[in-house]
Parts: sequence; C-alpha cells; structure tokens
Amino acid sequence: MIKRLITKNIISRLKSYPAVAILGPRQVGKTTLAKTLSKTYYDLELEQERLRLDIQWNSLIKSKEVIILDEAQNYPEIFPRIRNAIDIERKRNGRFLILGSVSPGLMQGVSEFLTGRVALCELNPFSVLEVDGKRDERLWLMGGYPDGGIIKEQQFPVWQQNYLDLLAMRDLPVWGLNARPPVIKRFFGMLAASHGNIWNASQIGKSLGLSYHTVNSYLAYLEQTYLVRRLLPYHTNIKKRLVKSPKVYWRDSGLLHSLLHAHTANALLTQPWVGVSWESWIIEQILIFLNISGSSYEGPYYLRTNDGYEIDLILSLSGMTYAIEIKLSSSPGKGDRDRIEKTADMIGADRRVLISKIPGHVESKAFVSTNLRGFLTKTLSKIL
Repeated sequence: MIKRLITKNIISRLKSYPAVAILGPRQVGKTTLAKTLSKTYYDLELEQERLRLDIQWNSLIKSKEVIILDEAQNYPEIFPRIRNAIDIERKRNGRFLILGSVSPGLMQGVSEFLTGRVALCELNPFSVLEVDGKRDERLWLMGGYPDGGIIKEQQFPVWQQNYLDLLAMRDLPVWGLNARPPVIKRFFGMLAASHGNIWNASQIGKSLGLSYHTVNSYLAYLEQTYLVRRLLPYHTNIKKRLVKSPKVYWRDSGLLHSLLHAHTANALLTQPWVGVSWESWIIEQILIFLNISGSSYEGPYYLRTNDGYEIDLILSLSGMTYAIEIKLSSSPGKGDRDRIEKTADMIGADRRVLISKIPGHVESKAFVSTNLRGFLTKTLSKIL
C-alpha cells in the first residue's frame, strides 16, 4: 500500500481535537487510510452497520479506540450524538474520525453540531511525492486516484469513464445537484473542452441551453465535490488592463484525459492542449503539497494582462509572493526567464520560479529554475 503523506497531519489533529473529518472526492482512499489508524469501523451507508453502531454506542464512546464513521452524510442522526459524547468529556481528544464526500448533508451536520469540535482534513488523489519517480509521467496521464491506473495501469481509462458515469447518474443528483444525468455528462465534456481557459459561463450555458446563472451554480457544486478548481485572477494596481475572470480546470488529470480521449502517452503529447494539461497538473500538485503540509497561504491566483503578459500561478507564502511560470519543455531558454522576470516585476513578486522538465535545480535568492520535484522538495520544503 502506498503511504499517504497527509497521515501525519491527521494524527496531529486527532491529538488536538475530539474529532477529525477526512473529506475528499469518492474513491480517493479515505477508507483505506482511516483503517490504518483504527480498527473500529462503521460504514453508515449500510442499514445493518447503522444498527450495529446504535447497539454498541454506549460502550464505544467509553473506549480509547478512534471510532471511524464512514459515509456519515447517510446517517444525519449521528451528528448530535457525536456532539453529546464529545461534550460529556470535552477535554478528551482523538475520539472520532468522520469520513465523507462533500455533500449538503455532511457539511450541514458538521457545521451545525460539530463547530469547534472537529478539524477538517482534505485527502487528495496521489501526489507526485507519494509515488516512485518513475511513475511521474503515468501520474500525469492517468491521474492520482488509487484505482485509476497509477497502481494497475490497465484500469485507465475505463475506471475514469465508469467513475464519471456513476457521479452523473447517482452521486451528484443524490447530493443535490439539480440536473439530469445527460446534462451533467455534457457539462463534464464542456468543462474538459474549456479546461485551463478563461471561464465563460454564458458561452457554455448557450451550448447547454441553460442560463449562465445555472451553469455557475453547477460549477460551484463541482468545486465543492473536489472535481474542478477555480483559479482566481490576481488583482493589483499596475498600469495595464487585467483579465478579471477565473480559469477553471479539472483537478485530476486522469479524468480530464479520459473525457478528451487521450488514453496513451503518445496520444496526449500530440494534443494541441497538452501544455495546458501539464500546466494545470503542476499547479494542482503544488496545491496538494501545500495541503499535505498543512500550510497556510494566500491564493492560488493567476495573472494575465490584455497585452499578453501572464503568470501561471501566484502564491503568498511565509510573507513572500511567488510568481510561478510553467513550461512543458526540457530546455527553457533565456527568453522564458526574461518574460517571467518582467511580469513578476509588475506585481513586485519576491521570488520568481520557472518550472519545466529540466533534470537539474538552479536557485538564487530571487530566481529558481527547476522541475516539479525540485520545487517541492528543495524550495517549498525550506519555508514550510
């Protein structure tokens, strides 16, 4: 089993809070991870498990074992019982591990009954630092879901296709997305076609026969379920007009490539959008790393001016602003550095980073030229 790096963070929070909720998309490995921390497990999606929990409750809350409550959104009655058990012994931590995909039912229960009593942890698909370096290209192609191909590559892309079908036909409507499955599936396709581009809700709504208000509500729902990410524009006072709409991209590259029918490494590299795919994958890997480390930061943002100046990712970390440019190239040139330096000067960035596929790592006080692993382990690790 591949070790999940966020485990340390979860254990730390169990020591500080009575309950910890592990949130994330379906099939990301929440149950597998939780079972490494305790053997006291209940799947609340099953009626017989809810009955077993009810019968054993009084003895359970007296035990020293962490109680794992999986798919808690399916049993909303459990939340006031968790709160009561916590309040009886308020100083006792590490009692409950609550698992669930984000849904209105889960978040309502957590916010209504467990505010101040629970810490939230987000479990992402596999990070580049959780797999062998030889699998990096496969991770980009197939994505990071444990069953999606990173472990058994023959699973890709059939697993992703079935996963998206199940989300459209069952999970998203049950969780409250008010749309028919065929519409949801078409929306998936539209999001893939516009992946990494400036968001245009009116254009997508016109293609689907929906208002832009409805399309934006669908997008917000998919954000809440960890399927897509909205990259907001950076606002600053410079003497140039800035693009003010967000970019939107699929958080898992395997789901994107499945939707766009890029099923092999060769097929991916011949696509006109391959650079956008790699750019968004790098951004997501950086954000996963920051989540695993439990770091606080401002962002993520991007910057684009109307006359063509652009920064792919802007983050504020430890009091410094990072301007990060991402190039799908093994030999970035002086022109690439000059462009990021000039644009970074516009926003007063403290550090400028050029991430490409170069094998080495070159770092000075203000400028870094490196690859993804180098940036995570040699630059970010120093300040987190």
